[in-house]
This record gives sequence, C-alpha cells and structure tokens, in this order.
Amino acid sequence: MKIGIIGGTGPQGLGIAKRLAIAGEDVIVGSRKEEKALTVVEEANEEIKEYNPKELVGMANEDAAAAADVLILTVPLQAQSATLKTIKEHTKGKVLLDATVPLETAIGGPVSNVLHINPGSAAERAANILKDADVKVVAAFNNISNSHLANIPNPIECDCLICGDDGKAKEIASDIIEKIPGLKAIDIGPLNKAHLIESITPLLIGMNIKFKSHYGGFRITGIDFDDQNHYLYFF
Repeated sequence: MKIGIIGGTGPQGLGIAKRLAIAGEDVIVGSRKEEKALTVVEEANEEIKEYNPKELVGMANEDAAAAADVLILTVPLQAQSATLKTIKEHTKGKVLLDATVPLETAIGGPVSNVLHINPGSAAERAANILKDADVKVVAAFNNISNSHLANIPNPIECDCLICGDDGKAKEIASDIIEKIPGLKAIDIGPLNKAHLIESITPLLIGMNIKFKSHYGGFRITGIDFDDQNHYLYFF
C-alpha cells in the first residue's frame, strides 16, 4: 500500500511521513511544487537513514494523489479547499485521512481558538468537495502535535481520535495510525463528530502555550477496550 501525504512538506506531514517510513511503509511526500518535495525528501531521507526506513519519495501533490492508494491531507485550513480541488481527479474511490484543523489563525485570530465553519467541520467540508469522486474521508491525526511526530524515535503516548462514515476506511486509517509507536486510534463514530475532534486541537495548543510545552496530548481512561476492537463509537 502506498501512502501519499498531500501537502506533506510542512512539519506535520513530514513528521508523519518519517514515522511511517521508519515503520516500513511506502510513503510519497507531496507538495504544490515538485521541486520543493524533492528537496525536502532528500533531506528527510538523510535525517532518518539510521533507522533503516523505506525511502521517501517526493512528487507534486497531483502526482502523489494519483500514485498513492491512501491519502493523508496535512495542509492549513486556508489551503484545504484549493488543494483538494487540484487532486480531486486522482482520488476516485480512495481513502483520505484529513488532518485539517480550523484554527482562527485562518482569519487572523489566535491559534488557541477554533474557527466554526460550514458544514460543521473541515473534514465534512473535504467530504463535500470530493463527494463526486466517492472518496472515503476520515478525520485523523488532528490532535497529534508536530513536536511529538518529530521526536523520533520516541513513541507517542497519545490517543488519536478518528471518525468517518465508512467502517473499512476507518480500519485502514487505524492501521496506519498504529504503525507509529505509542499511538492508539479510537473511533468516535460518523464524520459529523469531526468538529469535536478538531476542537480539541486548539485546546491542546493553548495548554502547551500556558505550560510552556510542545508535547500536549491525551489518553482516554476509564474505558475497557476489547483487545480485538478498541474503537469507541458514539451515536
């Protein structure tokens, strides 16, 4: 399975890319410009070579979307719509993990505030943009800090909440997430719960600022998860 990280040259996308490559996954790092992807990937491969990873590949976003089986979108809210429209023709029938978080920075506000958008969440907006392509959208990676991702090889002792309307897509997303040591995927239900996941991120950012940390995260406690199915469903 090839994983394409769309907008993958920023801290979040590159952190995910490195972690998955170290886990032995085939990862394509996409960028708006191919030249940037190639430069960033060359540097990243050098940085992680001691961990014997699969070699990262750099491409333009459109080419990465066409070549990959599963996509992970890691762009700021301001770039979400435009980026999805450029790759739409290459996404038919695929699974898209959307890590977009609607922060007020998109309109000049503070990074610790959530921006309320229609139709309720960034992930739902992605699903609307791609609905004609029959893309299975899963909100994922929204609450995992860039600092945690970059802190290789230390495990990330956090839960990663996900949601989506397709069960198989969520299984695929969970398998990818749990390739990263320490992360546990928890399914909180259908895609209309994405606003809950996305709202947690500015809370964590605010706590990191207040307590002068870069590693804020969380674990769900007090619930016994079945070893064979540790996903939590809210309806």
